[in-house]
Amino acid sequence: MADDGTKTVLVPVGNGSEEMEAVILIDVLRRAGADVTVASVESDLEVVCSRKVKLVADKLIGDVANDKFDLIALPGGMPGAERLRDNMQLDALLQQQAMSGSLCSAMCAAPAVVLESKGLLAGRKATAHPAFVDTLTDPSDAEKRVVVDGNLVTSRGPGTAIEFALQLVKQLYGEEKAKDVAGPMVTHDISYA
Repeated sequence: MADDGTKTVLVPVGNGSEEMEAVILIDVLRRAGADVTVASVESDLEVVCSRKVKLVADKLIGDVANDKFDLIALPGGMPGAERLRDNMQLDALLQQQAMSGSLCSAMCAAPAVVLESKGLLAGRKATAHPAFVDTLTDPSDAEKRVVVDGNLVTSRGPGTAIEFALQLVKQLYGEEKAKDVAGPMVTHDISYA
C-alpha cells in the first residue's frame, strides 16, 4: 500500500499462466493509475505462458513477500494456476490479504485451483472457468461473467478479462474511474451488480 494514495496491485504469474488474462489485468490496472507489480513464482523473471507467449515479470515473488497490496489479482491458465497454488510465498501473501480484509481476485482456473484449495472461498459466491465451477464451494453465481462478494472478485476466463479488470478498477477507484478507463474499450454498461 503506497503512502501517496496510489493503489498497489500484485499480479503473480508462473509458467502456464494465461497470457491474455495477465496482460489485460496489468494493462487496465496501470491505465487506472495503479502501481502494478508483476511477480514471477518461478526461479526466473521470464515465464512461458499457456500459449507459449513469454512474459518478463518485474520481480520474483520472494522480492515482494513482505509487501502489502491493496489488491492481489490472479490470472488463470493451466498449469499456471497450479504453479500459483503451489508457491508458499504467494500462499502467505494470499492468507495475509484475506486476514486483512484487503481486495483479492482470481479468474479462470485460479478461483478453484488456487483460492478454493486454500479455503479462501468458504462462504463466498464465486465463478470460474466452466471446467472448474463444479469444484467451487458455492457455485450458485457460477454462470455470471464477473462475481463480486465483498472484497472478493472472480471471473470466468479470457473472454471476460476486460470486464473483470474494469470491475477491479471500480473496486479500487470507483465507478467513474472505471468508466474513464473503459472509454472506447467497451460499449456496454460496466456497473456489474
